[in-house]
Amino acid sequence: MSALAAESGASEGAGWDEIVRVWEETDAPEGSKVEIVEEIVTVSPPPSEEHNDTAELLHERLYGALPPDCNWGIYQTLGLTCPETGGLFVPDLCVVPRNALRRGTRVHAGEAELVVEVTSKSNANHDRIKKAHGYAVAGVPLYLLLDAWQSGRPTATLYGEPKNGTYRVLISVEYGERLTLPSPFRLDLDTGIFPLS
Repeated sequence: MSALAAESGASEGAGWDEIVRVWEETDAPEGSKVEIVEEIVTVSPPPSEEHNDTAELLHERLYGALPPDCNWGIYQTLGLTCPETGGLFVPDLCVVPRNALRRGTRVHAGEAELVVEVTSKSNANHDRIKKAHGYAVAGVPLYLLLDAWQSGRPTATLYGEPKNGTYRVLISVEYGERLTLPSPFRLDLDTGIFPLS
């Protein structure tokens, strides 16, 4: 992973608009993920096949779990802003009301009903710590972390009840066990479907 900062040096106190401008103008290789983490523009390499398979398998199952007539979309490349923590994240999946995308402005992370991150070896701590904090500060009700790199024990952890920038662990299971997403979702997920890295 590489990092860039506004005006090619971590300029102290760079404004949010300037950091977003650098993010927008970052020319990264195709398939790379460009995000802002703690006011630093980061570029991650394209995800592995296992990473993409995990996101796709969950994406497929989430469609059947959405409440009827909710008018929510499931997105794989939607940037979610969290200027409160200097973040602009591109989660592997997020469930967001469709009308939040139609306003012509960036979508604030707090509009998401569920955010899912699939860890990569190179930046797992961003997902475990920095993004979890950002999503909690933004008030995302549910954060699902699919972590194939967790100390040799791949785990699926569902966080909820955000308060003061911290989540409560609702459930954590090793891959192969079942994890149930609470209301408003209706998903009993067999984590054994996810490939190991």
